[in-house]
Amino acid sequence: MKSAVARLFAIGISYTTAILSSAFTSGSCGCAVSGSEKKITKYFGILNCFTTFAKLEPAKPLNNAQIGGSFFYYTYMKASCTKPYSSPEQIVQILKSRGMLMEDEHKVESYLLNIGYHRLSAYIFPFYKSPKSDLILKKGTTFEQVLTLYRFDKKLRILLFNEIEKIEVAIRSVLANIGCQELGDRYWITKPEYFANEDKFNQTLAVIEKELASSKEDYIENFRRNYVENYPPAWMITEVLSFGNLNYIYSNIASNQLLKRIAGYFGLKPKVFTSWMTVLANLRNMCCHHVRIWNRDFMLNPAEPRKTSNAWIDTTNIDKKRIFYRLCIIRYFLASVSNNNFNEKIANLLDRFPSIDIAAMGFCKGWKNEHLWL
Repeated sequence: MKSAVARLFAIGISYTTAILSSAFTSGSCGCAVSGSEKKITKYFGILNCFTTFAKLEPAKPLNNAQIGGSFFYYTYMKASCTKPYSSPEQIVQILKSRGMLMEDEHKVESYLLNIGYHRLSAYIFPFYKSPKSDLILKKGTTFEQVLTLYRFDKKLRILLFNEIEKIEVAIRSVLANIGCQELGDRYWITKPEYFANEDKFNQTLAVIEKELASSKEDYIENFRRNYVENYPPAWMITEVLSFGNLNYIYSNIASNQLLKRIAGYFGLKPKVFTSWMTVLANLRNMCCHHVRIWNRDFMLNPAEPRKTSNAWIDTTNIDKKRIFYRLCIIRYFLASVSNNNFNEKIANLLDRFPSIDIAAMGFCKGWKNEHLWL
């Protein structure tokens, strides 16, 4: 069986190599296979999946090398979810059996009912011993420790949402103001001649029309009643669009000069500015929907600035997919938007929760001494 599986993966490699040269012909499913391949089919059948074999014509890449063979792919079938519902009372007993200490079981049941075990389980996970799959908690783990981690994450989200709001409001205003100044047209956002891609512009215009039609803002209704233009000026439109829509508009601007002026206001190049806006919009949405962020491994990988106008950090040993890098992005933007005490707010929050593992958040040693955080 092991040799059959090994051969199966070798076949997969042959296919991958051949597909790169774009020279293969599909075969039929599960037919004309050898004895070993039949064993493989049976093996994967036990794993509840489909297996497909195909025959390849000799491949001819640019260097004229001959590559051939057969390939496979398999797709797991979905199964029914058999996990039963467990009441807060039952979950209390499950957690106790895993080693969790509780002072008041009835109080824990109340937390589980009001917060939900599914949400709290993400904050319990760091307290499991390795391997985590054994579901055995570290000795001395208490429910209060889990709540402390949950409360820290909640306060962090609230803090970041408030700071991102300042950046988002500034981007709305800067986009409208500098656009009008540079182009000399207060209606530039709704005119295709100012944008690079017509399809993207049409998509954006459709969103603008939808948002304007549904808006109940006084200034939008006042414009409809009193003016003949189809669309209000840029400074009104930017107020009814989402953060993501603003980024979509910015990234489609045709004028390089305008792109540079807007990004330059925040001390960035256009490519990095677009990337960081995407990252902050994603983080903002997570904060809005109460998603765990403190130790999350974020999907988006922010662009790294080669040169900045304001103080930045040494990112040599920093994981860009952890929250600390996003805190640095927020701090950098705030240097142009609002000279507030964000660094103090973060430091004070960490001081209030000394048990938090800041290494899991991506903090580097000596982060307080970085010029960005002084």
